[in-house]
Amino acid sequence: MKKREKLQIIQKYYPNALTTIDFINKIIDYIEEKLDLEPAQIMFADSICSDDVNSIQYPVRANEFLGPFKMGGLDGFPFTGLTGMQAFASHVPDEGAVFIYYGPHIGISKEGKIGEINRFGQNKPSSCCGAANGALNKLTDNAIESGHITEIDYQMNTIEQILLSQKESILKAEIPLYEATEIIYESIDKRIQELIAATKYNCKYIIIVGAILINSDSDVGSFSSTKRFDVIDLKTGVRENLLPTINLTL
Repeated sequence: MKKREKLQIIQKYYPNALTTIDFINKIIDYIEEKLDLEPAQIMFADSICSDDVNSIQYPVRANEFLGPFKMGGLDGFPFTGLTGMQAFASHVPDEGAVFIYYGPHIGISKEGKIGEINRFGQNKPSSCCGAANGALNKLTDNAIESGHITEIDYQMNTIEQILLSQKESILKAEIPLYEATEIIYESIDKRIQELIAATKYNCKYIIIVGAILINSDSDVGSFSSTKRFDVIDLKTGVRENLLPTINLTL
């Protein structure tokens, strides 16, 4: 399947989606051409789901950065919290930058079915994101109790509470899983901004990218639909919104 054919499937739901390979290439081009830094000067953190498919489909060029520091748990929520963000910030090169990529993930099969993918070595499709799907099923069945968070399943219970807070809009949506993923993104984005504001970075720049990470079948790959692309110049304090440029030549 050609790249344009793959993109046609994904862009039905996420019109600005790029392959994760193209996305990382554009980010590296920006870092080198606009910030005058090398990838080896960038301390990278991601807050994405711990699902193994995200490791399998991780773009190879991301390995040119330092890291990644892993902040995310189920469906990408930054469960490492302030301690994790501050630890990550302390690892950055003095004359470098930090790059934080975050967001939930969702599956779209090559047949165009949202919420599932065909994984390596399996003959049947499986859920993606399993945590979001599981929480959505409980939401639909009125099986989520407000405020119920347990020690043994803390992360899943947190995802459930996020969806419960927006129950009406999710269940009224044309595609409830799509809406649930958007709501989880907003919760992740809010928390990441709080963590950044509470952390001191001894470097030149903070590169912040929020996105929906899209997985497809094992022979199709992964994609990124960018929702935030900000760069903070720590010397001047200026925060620049570069989202309009992400689908252009940087």
